Amino acid sequence: MRHNETQARAPAKEQSPVKQFEFRLSLSADTCLDYYRGAARQVLARCLDGTTVQFPAALLQPFITTGGVHGLFRLVCDEQHRNPELRRLA
Repeated sequence: MRHNETQARAPAKEQSPVKQFEFRLSLSADTCLDYYRGAARQVLARCLDGTTVQFPAALLQPFITTGGVHGLFRLVCDEQHRNPELRRLA
């Protein structure tokens, strides 16, 4: 690019506001097996602030061990509760 040329930039994308829910999970291996088999498709969890959140059980898959799922998690989604992402905090 020459010194006197300017580079065109795409307009900045407006990001949707983000909602975050933090909660602890302690699910046995048997409970995780129910999710895996499809017997339960949604997980219901009580957040640290007392609210209740529901999310697709498939989001647990990366965190399942032979002992189940245990830890502190954060669920992040957009304002319309779409595009959920689950992260382990501890």
